[in-house]
Amino acid sequence: MARVKGGTVTRKRRKRVLKLAKGYRGAKHIQFKVAKDQVMKSYEYAFRDRKKRKSDFRRLWIARINAAARMSDISYSQLMHGLKLANIDMNRKMLADLAVNDADAFKALVEEAKKALAA
Repeated sequence: MARVKGGTVTRKRRKRVLKLAKGYRGAKHIQFKVAKDQVMKSYEYAFRDRKKRKSDFRRLWIARINAAARMSDISYSQLMHGLKLANIDMNRKMLADLAVNDADAFKALVEEAKKALAA
C-alpha cells in the first residue's frame, strides 16, 4: 500500500491562507503556521468589530449631540429628557446629523425641549 501525499490539496489550502495573510508584518505573511493563526484571529476581530461598530457610532452621535447641546446651555441628558416630554421621537443618528449640518433646526429642537422641561 502506497502512502498518500498531501500534494495539490495541501498546497492550495496553504496558498489560500497565505494570500489572506498578505500585508501582515513579519513571519505572519510568510510562514503558514503563523499566518494561519493570525488569519483566524483576524476573522475573530472582524466578527467582534462588526457588532462593536454599532455601539461606536452611537457613542459618536451622543458626543456630537452633547457638544451641540452644551453650546445651547443644556446637557445631553436634559435634552433627551426634554425631547421625550415634548413627544419628539427622533433617533440619535438624526439628531447628531442636525447638530453638525443644520444648527438652526437643532436649536429649535433644543428650545422645544427646554419648554417641555419648564412645563
